[in-house]
Amino acid sequence: MPLESQQRRDLWVDHDDDPRVPEDDGPKDELGTLLDYLGSYRLTIAMKCDGLDAEQLARRSVPPSTLSLLGLVRHLAHVEQRWFKVTLDGQHDLARLWPGEGDPAFDDAVGEDEVVEQAFRLWREEIAFAEAWVRQHPDPGLVVSSPRHGNLNLRDVLVHLVEEYARHSGHADLLRECIDGRTGQ
Repeated sequence: MPLESQQRRDLWVDHDDDPRVPEDDGPKDELGTLLDYLGSYRLTIAMKCDGLDAEQLARRSVPPSTLSLLGLVRHLAHVEQRWFKVTLDGQHDLARLWPGEGDPAFDDAVGEDEVVEQAFRLWREEIAFAEAWVRQHPDPGLVVSSPRHGNLNLRDVLVHLVEEYARHSGHADLLRECIDGRTGQ
């Protein structure tokens, strides 16, 4: 089989069917652009995890790293919670999703169905909260004062989240390829 055909076969979806390709409804404003990129990266992480069982999702990368797809989902739920609920919404006394020493989002990401179900449920809940928060505060220049970060605006947080997801989408590409050979798109 030609290499080009092999590469296409390993992709998740054909370009025309890719849910991450935004509708071409003309130029977007700043907030729309940031939300499109963030939404695309969130969907990419979900796609990289799709179809894997608990053991595969918890499979570690290269020792001594504890990096896994499940760990990434747990980490990103934590990131969403910290930036939107704690930093932007001011819920400073909110308990961490995964308390403990080290990096429990990764360290405690074990291949058990209950752990996987909890991780994806919490990640979806944190994303839903973030999306609702942005709908209620649609000005990217909105300045929020945070004890930890000082004054920052919604734009800063959204750009940071795009960067965070983009970096971890690259990790997810490599992790998925090691599990079953499927490559990034």
